Amino acid sequence: MDGSKIRWGIVSTAKIGREKVIPGIQSSKTGVVAAIASRNRDKAGEIAGELGIEKAYGSYEELFADPDIDAIYNPLPNHMHVPVTVQAVEAGKHVLCEKPIALSAEDASTLLSLPKDRLIAEGFMVRAHPQWIRAREIIRSGELGDLQAIQGFFSFFNDDPDNIRNRADMGGGALMDIGCYTMLAGRYFFEAEPQRVVSLIDRDPEFGTDRFTSAMMDFGSGRQLTFTVSTQLTPFQRLQLVGTKKRLEIPIPFNSPQGDASELRLDDGSELGDGSVQPEAIAPCDQYAELADVFGRAIRGETTLTYGVEDALQNMKILDAIFASAERGGWVDVT
Repeated sequence: MDGSKIRWGIVSTAKIGREKVIPGIQSSKTGVVAAIASRNRDKAGEIAGELGIEKAYGSYEELFADPDIDAIYNPLPNHMHVPVTVQAVEAGKHVLCEKPIALSAEDASTLLSLPKDRLIAEGFMVRAHPQWIRAREIIRSGELGDLQAIQGFFSFFNDDPDNIRNRADMGGGALMDIGCYTMLAGRYFFEAEPQRVVSLIDRDPEFGTDRFTSAMMDFGSGRQLTFTVSTQLTPFQRLQLVGTKKRLEIPIPFNSPQGDASELRLDDGSELGDGSVQPEAIAPCDQYAELADVFGRAIRGETTLTYGVEDALQNMKILDAIFASAERGGWVDVT
């Protein structure tokens, strides 16, 4: 094993880890997956064998106690993000935690008191994808004119009562699972913070989770983000970035196929029906590998971590405000 690489330990055998993040780390430039832990030792051993991981542990505590592990990836259910991240950091590990990092801003604030020499980041791989980076370059260049409107849509269909996304006690629901991405698009592309939000939520009568959520976010100076997310609609996703001169579309903004090329679509509106769209190809990449490298370089001290605990806390404040707006039936300031 290359001693210069970040040695990762994976908490749990969650599907996103097995199918997305572990392969991403394994193909990254800076990291290797050195260990995996599960409460079921046999399961951990089985996955380790399948994915070529050297060590398998039967508890998270064993993994955290391994002195050869530098960083932990935490893809546990949302309600376990904070407590397990705290455990890992107190054991001296850096932590990349699945989004959302907590159940609320109050929950996330616990992380602020942890040792500052350990890095903690929320696993928003989209910010590491070249298509998001290139889209922001286009915005910054002024080619769109003034970016005034962002519209996002993200949906899939899942009515399995045993799925954690449909468990209210585990932090399930559309807003927490996928609305965090559409919300983040506003912060990333406007390069600003929302001042207030208003939302409408429809909850599943059996699960109690939000199955259909729409929101508007006011970023000031006339800038607006609107989005709809759902766990019980036809699978679809799209992001529109609309300026005073041109519109930029990201066709697959959140789940860009791993290792495949992607595309941006620039349109000056001179022909309706996408007749004036100019596509721009984005080279094949693995956004999970890109995220692992962003975090790995920060651990090495080669770069500064742009999005740390404070950024994750801000995300939770916005999500809290969206939930509060639906309950109160009106605008809520983001504090």
